[in-house]
Amino acid sequence: MSEPRIVSPRAPTSVTNDEAIAAGTLEEFEMDPVLDVGTAMWAVVFAGGIGTRFWPLSTPQRPKQLLALVNERPLIADTIARLSPLVPAERVLIVTSADIADALHEAIPEVPRANMLVEPRPLGTAAALAWGAQEVSRRAGPDTVFVALHADLAVGYPDVLRDTLRRAASLAAAEPLLVALGASPTRAETGFGYLQPSALVDPLVSRAEGGACHVDHFVEKPSATLADVLIEKGALWNTGIFVWRARVVLDELAQHTRELHHGLPKLSAGEMDAFSELVTSISIDRGLLERTTNLAVLPGDFAWDDVGTWASLRRVRELDDYGNGVMGQVHCVDSTGNVIHADGGCVVVYGISGMIVVSMAGLTFVTTQDRATELGPLLNSLPGSLRFNPGRIDPS
Repeated sequence: MSEPRIVSPRAPTSVTNDEAIAAGTLEEFEMDPVLDVGTAMWAVVFAGGIGTRFWPLSTPQRPKQLLALVNERPLIADTIARLSPLVPAERVLIVTSADIADALHEAIPEVPRANMLVEPRPLGTAAALAWGAQEVSRRAGPDTVFVALHADLAVGYPDVLRDTLRRAASLAAAEPLLVALGASPTRAETGFGYLQPSALVDPLVSRAEGGACHVDHFVEKPSATLADVLIEKGALWNTGIFVWRARVVLDELAQHTRELHHGLPKLSAGEMDAFSELVTSISIDRGLLERTTNLAVLPGDFAWDDVGTWASLRRVRELDDYGNGVMGQVHCVDSTGNVIHADGGCVVVYGISGMIVVSMAGLTFVTTQDRATELGPLLNSLPGSLRFNPGRIDPS
C-alpha cells in the first residue's frame, strides 16, 4: 500500500411560494427542491468503469452500475431514485463511457438521452467533474448549485441525505466553498478518505447541531493506525458526495488541478475532443481535495457506505436473523455472516460462516470475505475467456 497523503488545505431558476403552490398541491410544494436553497439544484453522476471487484457478476457488457447489488434496483437506478424529488431526472447528468452508455440509459430511461455525457476516453473523475460543471453552467448558469456523486454508493436513509443536500446547497449558494458531505466513521477503514474538521463555517451553528466546518487536512487511504488517530481526533469519512456552484468548482479546478490546465480552455470553448486529448487522468480526491484551501465538510447521518467489494454488501444489505446478506433464491442452514448472491438458480449453503458465494449461469464463485476485498491476483491468474466472459469456459 502506498503511503497515506496528508494535505493541509484550508443562473439559477427562482420560484416563489405562490408560483409553487399554483403549480401543484401544497404537499408537492413542500417537497420542491427550491424551498430551502432558492435555486434549482442539478446533479452530476459519475458512472464509468466496470467494477472488477464484483467479478464474476460485473463484466464489460454488464458493469457494476447495472447490477442490483444492494436491493432489487441497479445501482444507477438507485442513485437517480434517491435524488428525487430534490433533483428531478431532467436535471441529472450522467458521465460515462461509450461502451456502456446505451445499457445505462435503458436502466434509467427517465433521464433524457441528451443528459448522457459520453467520454471520448476514460478521463478520470477530476476531468469528468470539469465536464459536468461546464455543462451545468452552460445549461443553467455558472452560479447553479449541483451535487456530484458516484453511482456506487449505498444510503440507508435517502430522506436524510436529501435534507443534508438541501443544507449543503444553502451553504454553497451563500459561500464560494467546496462542500463535501462527511459520515461518522464506524471502523478504521483504510480504503476511504478522511476529512479533519477545523473551525466552524458559521460559529452560531455547532458541529453537534449539524454545522459545517472548514477542513484542516484531508487524508486519502490512511494506514489502520493513522485511521484510528484520525477518528479519535474527530475526522469524518469522505462520502464522495459534493455540493458546489459550477463557477466555483471550475475556478478551483483551474487553480489547483494542473493535470487539466491545458484542456480547460478547450472545454470552455465546447471542444470536447481536444479537451480529452489534453488532460491527464486524475481523481477528484488527488487532483482537487488534497490541494484546495477552500474545502468544507458538512456531517450527515444518512447511513452511507461504499459499495466497493462483495464483502461490503454485508454492511448495506438487509440481513437475515443470522447475519446473512442474500439476494435471489437462497437457503441458509446453520450458516452465519455470509454474502450470497444467486443470479438465476437456487443456492443452498450449510454450516458455513464469513463466506462469499456468487452463483450465475455456468459459474459459481466462492471465497472468504477477507480475500474478496482484492480480486486482482485471482483475475490475473484466469484465462481471458473466463475473466471477461464468466460462465463461458474456454475449451482450450
